[in-house]
Amino acid sequence: MDFIKKHIEWAPVIFMVIILSGSLPFKFTGHPQPTHIFNTVGEWLGLELFKTYGAIFIGVVELVASILLLIPKTRVYGAVVALGTMAGAIFFHLFTPLGVTVVWMENGVPQEDGVLFYTAVLVFICAIWLILRRRHELPIIGQTTSVQ
Repeated sequence: MDFIKKHIEWAPVIFMVIILSGSLPFKFTGHPQPTHIFNTVGEWLGLELFKTYGAIFIGVVELVASILLLIPKTRVYGAVVALGTMAGAIFFHLFTPLGVTVVWMENGVPQEDGVLFYTAVLVFICAIWLILRRRHELPIIGQTTSVQ
């Protein structure tokens, strides 16, 4: 039982790393789906820079989160980075023209996918769980104060 208690967080960590790092080849190679996503969000934000470099920037952030998650001493920081990134993804899916189900054109054929939103929600939940589990490791939040 102690073994399970000690190592239980590896399950959500591995899930998060698979999701975060699994999208990197698409973000870094200009695949039509992330291109559409970042063009839509960049257009909505009015930021040409985000349309051009948003996928690469977010990809680097997700790569950093993945690396931090894999190292037990930095895991809580990886969870914080993942939480912030997924909060942004969830926000943009819900409150911009992007939508929960992303629809884009690939080779002249319309494609649609709602998986990205739901995986973002699952990573968000896993990140919250990890942060709560390791909150004592966070500066300020994890500090205990004694009342005299």
